[in-house]
Amino acid sequence: MFLRVARHTNNLKEIEDFYVNILGFERLGGFQNHNNYDGVFIGKSGLDWHFEFTQSEIKANHTFDEDDVIVLYPKSVSDYNNLINKLIRLNISTITAVNPFWNENGKMIQDPDGYRIVISPLKAVISEIE
Repeated sequence: MFLRVARHTNNLKEIEDFYVNILGFERLGGFQNHNNYDGVFIGKSGLDWHFEFTQSEIKANHTFDEDDVIVLYPKSVSDYNNLINKLIRLNISTITAVNPFWNENGKMIQDPDGYRIVISPLKAVISEIE
């Protein structure tokens, strides 16, 4: 099974920059003016999932709550620390999660659309499974 997480945005260029240049994903492809939509595919090469972000004349109307999060687990503690340090250098603020687990096991930020992203060390997912 393949997974695509698709989301409409009013800030396609800013979203692409954030997920590629800040979070370290790859631009896998994109399209322009396909049924009046522009879009970009973002993920990691060779994996069975990716994000699709689209923009059109129809404005995005995001509705989500504080527990709706994307969780990213960098592959190593070093990768985690490097990403957190990069966020600090770029003045990207962390926010407090409603769920205390994420405050104890990572850092929460927001993407340009206001969606919450948790960056958590891989050890956190291992302790969840055990």
